[in-house]
Amino acid sequence: MEVTYRAFELDPSAPRDIDLNVYESLAKKYGMSVEQAKANTENMVQMAKEVGLEYNMDTLIQTNTFDAHRLAMLAKKHDLMKEMTERILRAYFTDSKHIGDHETLTELAVEVGLDHEEVANMLASDDMAEEVRSDEQQAHDYGINGVPFFLINKKYAINGAQPTEAFVQALQKVIAEGE
Repeated sequence: MEVTYRAFELDPSAPRDIDLNVYESLAKKYGMSVEQAKANTENMVQMAKEVGLEYNMDTLIQTNTFDAHRLAMLAKKHDLMKEMTERILRAYFTDSKHIGDHETLTELAVEVGLDHEEVANMLASDDMAEEVRSDEQQAHDYGINGVPFFLINKKYAINGAQPTEAFVQALQKVIAEGE
């Protein structure tokens, strides 16, 4: 089985520097109290913990993720997209790093084996922007409007954080149909 990562921005209009914390942003976006946003977020943190992930939402630094997606696309050219994506996600959710900052992104890229100068030059340009926009257009064409979203064989969709059984059932359907 081959897993392909795709670019998807939850808020393409977000600025690079956001003054609100994650709870304030969620409260504003969904018309709820900060306390409700914290409770909803805590559910996600617990789900992540159950699969061995550490999410530090209190110190998370929100930002525009377009450049992080461009970096993942550059990494794809070097067969390091999975490693780069996972490092960016850990930097964001666990390490509380500013993944909109070019210096931070360059450091993360070097950690996974990309060339410092190549990454810095790419981030200083518009390179990889078309590739990101192409993925986003494909997501739009499929009707995808949130993450996580899994599409198996361009036929079976799993939307949102789902239990393992949802994936097992989808894969069993694929196998039963001989795909």
